[in-house]
Amino acid sequence: MNTCCCIVGGGPAGMMLGFLLARAGVEVVVLEKHADFLRDFRGDTIHPSTLELMHELGILEDFLKRPHQEVRELGGQIGPDFVTLADFSHLPTHCKFIAFMPQWDFLDFISEHGARYPTFKVKKQAEVIDLLETDGRVSGVKATTPDGPIEIHADLVVGADGRHSIVRERAGLKVNEFGAPMDVLWFRLSRKEQDGEQAFGNIVNGKMMVMLNRGDYWQCGYLIRKGEYDHIKQRGLEAFRADIASLVPYLRDRVTELKDWEPIRLLTVKVDRLQKWYRPGLLIIGDAAHAMSPVGGVGINLAIQDAVAAANTLAERLARDTVSLADLQRVQLRRDFPTRMTQAMQIFIQNRLVSRILGSTQDFPLPWLLKLMQRWPILRRLPARVVGIGFRAEHVRTKELAQTFGGSSVQNPDASG
Repeated sequence: MNTCCCIVGGGPAGMMLGFLLARAGVEVVVLEKHADFLRDFRGDTIHPSTLELMHELGILEDFLKRPHQEVRELGGQIGPDFVTLADFSHLPTHCKFIAFMPQWDFLDFISEHGARYPTFKVKKQAEVIDLLETDGRVSGVKATTPDGPIEIHADLVVGADGRHSIVRERAGLKVNEFGAPMDVLWFRLSRKEQDGEQAFGNIVNGKMMVMLNRGDYWQCGYLIRKGEYDHIKQRGLEAFRADIASLVPYLRDRVTELKDWEPIRLLTVKVDRLQKWYRPGLLIIGDAAHAMSPVGGVGINLAIQDAVAAANTLAERLARDTVSLADLQRVQLRRDFPTRMTQAMQIFIQNRLVSRILGSTQDFPLPWLLKLMQRWPILRRLPARVVGIGFRAEHVRTKELAQTFGGSSVQNPDASG
């Protein structure tokens, strides 16, 4: 198979870049190693910056018709106090809220809109195992499929295959590791109407848990100290259930839904960043370029911003087959500052807040800054800006040059490969 751009990974960065390039008339193939997008551990938060991009693309109204929850403030239970941490109502965006939607629904939505364009193809169950190189330049990928191995030759390969990226490993790119003091146990518990509004986080007696409202159930992320999972299992499931109930008392009658350890997934938190995001014929974006901490839930949106910046820089060049190493470097230069600033913020919160809480058995005293936020609500606008928009917002600069199949309801018959 030959194509102009081969994108490895069907996550937020890969799907958004594929959509934008196809919209600009560039032939693109997205390779997704799984048969679908259904992975519970993917992030759910669609931030105002991403919703603004959808407005610019003319698909926001369609997106908001999909089942989702809208959160205009982020708050948390810290000991006996419920505190509001961020207020999105003053952001300079069309949507002044975070939309919570399972990521598989978001990816299906982007895939459906990309499939309107004849140059957009998604090939699932295609797992990349190596890179092709010609005269020192990356010229394609090797992948395994249910029908056997395939080779895809491309003018540009984009690695968007997540924090465990096979593309960056095969490319031999150097990674700076920054570490993280915690991991996350990911599980679900049923939700009742009387549970009330969603709390962004719960902090009680040295324990932390985030709860995401997915309609009929809570998706829960229970934070633990790095490397503590085996010790928690040794204590036993009953002790773990008791820890959950002490954090969120109204879940006490539902913790028995965790009948064994099988539905409790360990998510290893890591924060890292590539020194260089590119090689001749290759660009790395999203979590593959910079694994983010779950702090702030900004990983998906930073990845999407990478995709927009890449499309803005490369779409016209790809259409003319003139992508240079300097063009790839420009993408990294554009996205390096917001990545560094976001990771610095996350590392500060991890080291100064999360590690202190998880290392204690007592109630965490309300920090003076949070006390000020409760007294002067205007201060909540700053974290709302950082979380909702980030340190550098991207905007769609590419033009819609490709012809569609006649409307958003008509899909590309070759979209699945």
